Amino acid sequence: MAQPITTPLLLFLVWGSAVWAARPRTELLNVCMDAKHHKEKPSPEDKLHEQCSPWKKNACCSYNTSQEAHKDISYLYRFNWDHCGQMEHACKRHFIQDTCLYECSPNLGPWIQQVDQSWRKERILDVPLCKEDCETWWEDCRTSYTCKSNWHQGWNWTSGSNQCPVGATCQPFHIYFPTPAALCNEIWSHSYKISQYSQGSGRCIQMWFNPAQGNPNEEVARFYAEAMSGAGLREAGPLLLGLALILLWLLS
Repeated sequence: MAQPITTPLLLFLVWGSAVWAARPRTELLNVCMDAKHHKEKPSPEDKLHEQCSPWKKNACCSYNTSQEAHKDISYLYRFNWDHCGQMEHACKRHFIQDTCLYECSPNLGPWIQQVDQSWRKERILDVPLCKEDCETWWEDCRTSYTCKSNWHQGWNWTSGSNQCPVGATCQPFHIYFPTPAALCNEIWSHSYKISQYSQGSGRCIQMWFNPAQGNPNEEVARFYAEAMSGAGLREAGPLLLGLALILLWLLS
């Protein structure tokens, strides 16, 4: 014999299932990663340093973090850009901008993933970086040298900063990164993914932008968050249908 069930309980179960299905997509906009130097929540930072200043109206980084982002072997990660001799300034400025985007942007929520790492609990994955950003980054680094294609792992850290591992040879960037896609996609373990879209399209994240014209990445984050929320609701459809059938059986 079916168990009696009240209308309020029925409504509660349906509502609860919908909330559960949408739960992973609730905090995608105006958020900071749970990582090593990020603030808990974005807020204004009027004094952000040089290349990080475009994010000063709303930032996940502090002034100190923005200042350290411009230093060689800073306290942020003890990373040595000059591991194969002095990196060209034209090249290094892209890595500074990359660091500013990673540390300061509150618009990376759609691509934040949980990770089990000692120094952070979240990372970004496959952020669609505008193709011009990748192409210019790659072009400006062609005359600089490196010894690895994945800079996230595999270094020799015995000196306190990263050095080339035994057997790795220093070569021009284009040897390890033969295309702009190889550079953007591989250098940070797929944190970025080169986009087919251009700056201003509203479909790709810009490392470089003019803050006087606003932050274009806000629109981009909204677009992908809405797309993900729509996908979440479509995925919830079968779940809700199944629940409705079960509840109808209970009521029969």
